[in-house]
Amino acid sequence: MSTETVMWVAVIVGVMVVVPAVGFYLLRRRRGRLRERFGPAYERTVAAAVTRRAAERELRARRMRSGPLDIQPLDPDARRGYADRWAAVQERFVNEPSPAVSEADLLVRAVMAKRGYATEDFAQQASDLSLRHSRTLEHYRQAHEISGRAGDGWVSIQELRQAMTHYHALFDDLIGGDQRPLRVRAAARPPLTLPHGGAGPRR
Repeated sequence: MSTETVMWVAVIVGVMVVVPAVGFYLLRRRRGRLRERFGPAYERTVAAAVTRRAAERELRARRMRSGPLDIQPLDPDARRGYADRWAAVQERFVNEPSPAVSEADLLVRAVMAKRGYATEDFAQQASDLSLRHSRTLEHYRQAHEISGRAGDGWVSIQELRQAMTHYHALFDDLIGGDQRPLRVRAAARPPLTLPHGGAGPRR
């Protein structure tokens, strides 16, 4: 075998080793970016999809759709107004926990609508929120799940408290998470003292 042939064989073998390694590195890097971008929504989408590749294709498509979304920041007056409304909802929770949770849901959706997010379909809401609020999206999912069960019957005071906490996480993110920080006024207050009694109906 000539020297030239040996060199070409070495080049081909090198390419066969390097190309898959580079491809694997790029795949891991791209996967890491998707995980960072979508947070818990990444694992949820992977679990629901037929394959991981299909899930990642869906997430990349979702990311590409983020361009046309006309998401607007809130002006300072609007942010203060929503913060005051949240404080009122939280105060109402002390004596009327179930109606207050319903009001919290409406308030969160009002902020979403004001900023330009879809509010009619929960699946679309979750898809759009995952683009900018992936870290608090899981809170919204859990609040939505509790609200759904509460609408069909009775839930405990503790579950209603959890729903309020979850709604608050997304609410706080929506009015301040990707803008200048503005903590809602109620956040500086001491924890709520809930009425005793275990369970309460939801309207």
